[in-house]
Amino acid sequence: MHSNIGIIISREFSERVAKKSFIVTTLLMPLLMLLLMAAPALIMTLSTPPERNIAVIDNSGIIMPAFQSKSDIAETMKFTASDASLDSLLANDTFDGVLVIGADIIDNPSKVTLYLHSAGSVELESEISHIISETVETCRLKNYNIENLNEILAEIKADVHLQTIRIDESGESESISSTLSFVVGMAMMFILYMFLLMYGQMVMTSIIEEKNNRVLELMVSSVKPLQLMLGKIIGVGLVAVVQVAIWGILLCLMSAFLLPAFMPETLAQQVAMANAGALDASAATFDPEMIQALAALGSVGYIAKLFGFMTLFLIGGFLFYASIFAAIGSAVDNIQDASQLQSFAIVPILIALVFAITVANDPNSTVAVWMSIIPFTSPMVMLSRIPFDIASWQIWLSVGVLYASFIIMAWIAAKIYRVGIFMYGKKPTIADLIRWARYK
Repeated sequence: MHSNIGIIISREFSERVAKKSFIVTTLLMPLLMLLLMAAPALIMTLSTPPERNIAVIDNSGIIMPAFQSKSDIAETMKFTASDASLDSLLANDTFDGVLVIGADIIDNPSKVTLYLHSAGSVELESEISHIISETVETCRLKNYNIENLNEILAEIKADVHLQTIRIDESGESESISSTLSFVVGMAMMFILYMFLLMYGQMVMTSIIEEKNNRVLELMVSSVKPLQLMLGKIIGVGLVAVVQVAIWGILLCLMSAFLLPAFMPETLAQQVAMANAGALDASAATFDPEMIQALAALGSVGYIAKLFGFMTLFLIGGFLFYASIFAAIGSAVDNIQDASQLQSFAIVPILIALVFAITVANDPNSTVAVWMSIIPFTSPMVMLSRIPFDIASWQIWLSVGVLYASFIIMAWIAAKIYRVGIFMYGKKPTIADLIRWARYK
């Protein structure tokens, strides 16, 4: 028995791994991940905004001095005061645009209009709005005649950087980022979603093709239907596991060597301090949450742990759903007939997708816990929760229920499979499938 299953597994595995599509996607995904890692640094390096020369008609006489005092925008934006008419300034090619400020800007801040000859810029518009708002607020505060008001406001201003520390079951403390946990959970969940649908349907399509070619009738003469079904499921599943394992290894290498190379030296130093637990968030020159996220992504142990759990739930989830897809493939003669029956596998996966996105906002809710235990939804929902460092007993309970459910589902699917592979010319109903599953 073991020899027969081994032959089938080897055939299914080697047939798919040798395809160019497998090689391309396996190498392309890590490259895409690398580009996503490097994108922010590349954008900052390559994006140099063009210099803008803006003529300013300041009818209030209050705002223009504020523009002239802003030395930090001189390299990309130049504001020139002018008493000329709007029409003459718009006709002057020297200026990229004209900013008109109303005389009653203090009482009516909406009296501001920007005329541009070219496409607008979010950076330009936001900078202009910020300077005008800041100046108007300062002028309004002066009307209260409070001495040293600006100094008082500067002293009471508070910039809170919330650092979340989770105490695990062993009493060890660990700094976590909820934003990073959410993003990582969603990425893992979508990868699993893609694999369950893609490789599950691959099992179903393969069975339908072999059934139409009468190959199955020849194979069952020397191999039991249960061996044939399990061999096909395991063989295709190994392809998915190998692909994820390669991605995990490549991503760990990128995390260890390439990610630090893309970080500026100052940022790399602060990330190293965060890893050592010596970073003072108030003294950080970069966003503390970004530093925390980069510290996690630069940890090979963190990446390896996530891919380990992902592989565990990929295997369990695939075996569970592939059994359903295999039963469907054995019961029909073509892909068109399988479309309706596929809903028994696809709908639970879509429900799991929706719940996984929802529970990631509150990974410890009652709904999140139950949906990560029910086998139809547990693989994807649990993967969206794991980056939040949930209790380990919940993870292993989910794993145990999932793998036990696979055994039950495989037993039911095998009973349908052994009957369905010999049925031709008739589209089975739900009642037919139930009757086949009850045969002894």
